[in-house]
Amino acid sequence: MNTGLSKRNLWAYPVGSVGRDMAVGMFTGYLLTYVLFTKSLTGAQFASLSVIMMAARVFDAFNDPIMGNIIEATRTRFGKFKPWIAIGCVLSIVVIILSFSNPFQGWTYVAVFGVLYFIYSIVFTMNDIAYWGMVPALARQAQDRNRLTSRTVFFAGVGQFLAGVIVPTFTAGSMVIGGNAITAYRVVAIGVCSLFFVFQLLTVLLVREEIPDQTEAEAVGLGKIFRVIRGNDQLVWGGICFLIFSVGQLLLGNGLSVSYLYFSFGYNGLLLSIFSILGNLAGAVLMVRFAAMSDRYSRNQLMKGGTWMPVAGYLAMLAVGLAVPSSFLAVKFSLLTLSNLFAFLGQTLVYLLWMICIANTVEYNEWKTGRREEGIIFSVRPFMTKLAGAVAQFLVMMIYLVIGVRSVTNGISEWENAASAGKCTIEEKVLQIESLLNGVPEAKTNGLLVCMTILPVLLLLAAYGIYRKRFVITEEFYEKMIKEIAEKQSEGRTE
Repeated sequence: MNTGLSKRNLWAYPVGSVGRDMAVGMFTGYLLTYVLFTKSLTGAQFASLSVIMMAARVFDAFNDPIMGNIIEATRTRFGKFKPWIAIGCVLSIVVIILSFSNPFQGWTYVAVFGVLYFIYSIVFTMNDIAYWGMVPALARQAQDRNRLTSRTVFFAGVGQFLAGVIVPTFTAGSMVIGGNAITAYRVVAIGVCSLFFVFQLLTVLLVREEIPDQTEAEAVGLGKIFRVIRGNDQLVWGGICFLIFSVGQLLLGNGLSVSYLYFSFGYNGLLLSIFSILGNLAGAVLMVRFAAMSDRYSRNQLMKGGTWMPVAGYLAMLAVGLAVPSSFLAVKFSLLTLSNLFAFLGQTLVYLLWMICIANTVEYNEWKTGRREEGIIFSVRPFMTKLAGAVAQFLVMMIYLVIGVRSVTNGISEWENAASAGKCTIEEKVLQIESLLNGVPEAKTNGLLVCMTILPVLLLLAAYGIYRKRFVITEEFYEKMIKEIAEKQSEGRTE
């Protein structure tokens, strides 16, 4: 069996993440923003949405090992990963477009939202588990896996960058498509999903996946899934660390920064784009340099640096937000953006490291048990990502309820809907929204700032502490495992 990573796969696989992560970035990063600024919901309705979103993400998380099981047992002439990548892509596109084209208000909207959100939890899992499950199948050597993972995360970062620029720029402010957010979100969703399809098609058509022996298919029950996970202590500890890290990472981007920036600097999506652009660009540079950094520094050294960088960035963001007067808007915004860049850079580094750490538990499982179980093990990362998303989403929505964000956003959504229905001019809408934001109490804005900086700091430090104590798969340990696995395989062939 060829264990090397081909040049074709090194490009064809990662490029698929561009459109894919654009769509994911729009759905996970801006659906709540879409709700806040286009739907006038009561406290009970908004609270119901928070319960629905958390329940769906928890369900989604527990659905991941099941999907990993299904993929592991899949045997087709196209491979075991490609069919699910294609099916999940097409179905996800349908759900995403419908989610940003939902015309209803009130409890009807809540009900339709709930159905679509749960469906998304199922169909995107098909794509996500299959896509990331290909990594250890395409690259078995540590160096190859580092190259493939870093390049994939780079292209994913490109997709997230594009989503972070396109979605806010064209859905709020002077460049809003159609003059209102309702029209704009629908048009942007269609455009983003079109790119999702095109880039995933490239991966499906161009990647050369090893076709497994048709006789290898095995029905795997839930009991085995949990036995595999429970029997891999490094997978368990790695998953816990990744969960805590991801909650901290998601808090800023899951809506808190959007509301904070709009309340502080005005209803301008372009400013929100600029806020994230530098961080994304810095992250892209880091991804390109990651392989060289891995050769120069140990994983423990990189994990330490990657943890303390965002801690410093978040604390700087807090200091700037509280200390710099609002009369110096340009200075304040620039310093906040630079602080976010620093935080984003460190978090990108840690994310890359955790991708590799979790991937390496495949070999750890093979070293301990003689079985790789790629599909099952690789379902753990998205499992933890989605569980983290559930926790982060719940925290964000509770923060919104406690701080009273809806009193402002409901007013904005009423004017967006009025503009969409032709009941007011675009100029009238802009003036009324500006008046609303000028009246936001400073306590609301500072409350958002404290929550989106202090909570991530605490969580990032907790994840790093557990990593140092419990995760043992260093570079040296990994090479030892690979050597011993090869020796066992050689002995088996000899016998």
